[in-house]
Amino acid sequence: MTRLINNLAEVAHSYDALFVDLWGCLHNGITPFDEAVDALQAYKAQGGKVLLLTNSPKPKSVVVAKLDQMGVSREIYDEIASSGDAAQIAMTSGVVGRKVFHLGPERDLGFFTDENGPIDVERVPLDMAEGIVCTGLFDDARDSLEDYRLTILDGVNRGLKLLCANPDVLVDVGDKRLYCAGALAEAYTAAGGTSLYYGKPHSPIYELAYTRLSAVAGRRIDHDRILCIGDGINTDIRGGVAEDLDTIFITGGLAATEISETAGIPNERELANYIASHELSPTFAISRLR
Repeated sequence: MTRLINNLAEVAHSYDALFVDLWGCLHNGITPFDEAVDALQAYKAQGGKVLLLTNSPKPKSVVVAKLDQMGVSREIYDEIASSGDAAQIAMTSGVVGRKVFHLGPERDLGFFTDENGPIDVERVPLDMAEGIVCTGLFDDARDSLEDYRLTILDGVNRGLKLLCANPDVLVDVGDKRLYCAGALAEAYTAAGGTSLYYGKPHSPIYELAYTRLSAVAGRRIDHDRILCIGDGINTDIRGGVAEDLDTIFITGGLAATEISETAGIPNERELANYIASHELSPTFAISRLR
C-alpha cells in the first residue's frame, strides 16, 4: 500500500542513495524547484548519494550544462545517467546501423557526439537510412503526431528499426505540455515497426545508473538502499518497481490534472484510483519533492 509522506526527510534515513528524475521533480524545464533543491541538499549533507536519472535524450555533459544554465548547483548531486547516454552507447554499437535518419530537433545534435568527438554514425535522409534515431519531434511546440504519419509509415515499410532516445511520451515545460520521442516511438510500434528503448522504465538505463553510482560511492549499494523519485508513473515508478527499488511518486507533475491536492497533500481517493488504473503501487507518494 502506498504511504503518503510530507517530505523526503521522513524516509531518507533508510536509503544510501537516490535516483532522482529531473523534469517535473527537480525542475519544470525552465526553473528549478527550490523545495526540491533544498531536500536534496539536506540529504547529501547527511552523507547520501544523489544520482539524477533522466529520460533526456541528451548525453550527460549536455544535461550538466543545462542544469548549470538553470542555476542548479552541482553540489546537490553526485552523478547523472540519462536515456541519451544509454541510447548513445547502443547506437555506437550499431543497433540501428551506421547510416541513420535523425528524427528530432537540431538542438539534439549533441547526441551524435561523445567525449571523443563525433560518433562513427552518419546522419542521412530517410531513403538512405539503415535505421532511425528518434530524439523527439522536429518542433515540439508546434507539431502534432499526425504530422509524422507518412514518415512513420515510410520507415515501417522499409523495415527500419527506431532507436528511441527518450521513452517519455509527454513532458511539462513551464505551463505547456509537449510530446516527446516516446510518443513517436509508440506510434511507430502501433504502425507495425520495431522501437528500441534505453531509458526508464527499461533496464539499460538502470544498469548504467548502478555502474555510475558504484563509482561515486566507492562500493556497490544494495537495491533495498536505493530510492527512486519521479512523477512519471509509467517511467519512473514502473521502472523502479521492475528493478525492485522503493519509489516516491510525485503526484504534482504529470498526474496533477488527475490527482488534486489540499494544503500540499494529494487526494487519497484520486491517488488510489490513479495507481490502481496503472496496476502499480509506489512505496510512497508526495505532491512535490520537498
